[in-house]
This record gives sequence, structure tokens and C-alpha cells, in this order.
Amino acid sequence: QVQLVESGGGLVQVGGSLTLSCAASGRTFSTYAMGWFRQAPGKDREFVASITASGGATYYVASVKGRFTISRDNAKNTGYLQMDSLKPEDTAVYYCAASPAGAFTTSRLYNYWGQGTQVTVSS
Repeated sequence: QVQLVESGGGLVQVGGSLTLSCAASGRTFSTYAMGWFRQAPGKDREFVASITASGGATYYVASVKGRFTISRDNAKNTGYLQMDSLKPEDTAVYYCAASPAGAFTTSRLYNYWGQGTQVTVSS
């Protein structure tokens, strides 16, 4: 089993930056792909970004390409999502997730989830 805890959410102005962290338990974190998803009020959970277990490949939803960067530090059992040039439409609860199989873009294919952290981008 893998336990995940997100942190780093908060309130930021349009155009600002925020970095989210996802702390994972267990010695096998380095074998899991990691993904970030977000959910705004009244909307479905949306794929944001994912990274392979080794960190060798990353994937992003089109709306965040060039603005968000997913990364991981396996020695620290921690994943990150750096968010730059934030927009009001980025406002959502952000969740990190882990998959033992691959860096999927579909939420149902992830086995483990964090509790979520709120990101609010104000105008």
C-alpha cells in the first residue's frame, strides 16, 4: 500500500506561481507512476499531469502545457507540481495519485490517492 499526502495549496493572484508537493509512504514509491488531477466545484475530476516511475517521461493536459511542470524526487519519496502563470480556471482541489502500472491519464487507473489540496487563483 501507498499513502499520499498533498500540501502547498493556497490562494494566489492571477499570473502567480504555486508548487504542490505529494509526500508518499513506502519503500516502493520509485516503482510507481505519479499523476496529478484536479476537480472544480460542479465538475468532473480532470487529468492534469503525470510522470513515469523513473521520471523519464511526462504528460500534460493541453491547457497547462508550458505553465505546469511535474517532477519527482524518489530519494525523498516526494512528487511535485510546479504551477506558473496561474489562471482563474486553474482553481480546483488538486489530488496526487500513484499507479503501479503506468502514467495513465484516466483517474480510475490509479490505485492510491491523496486527500487533496485547494488551489484558488484570484483575479
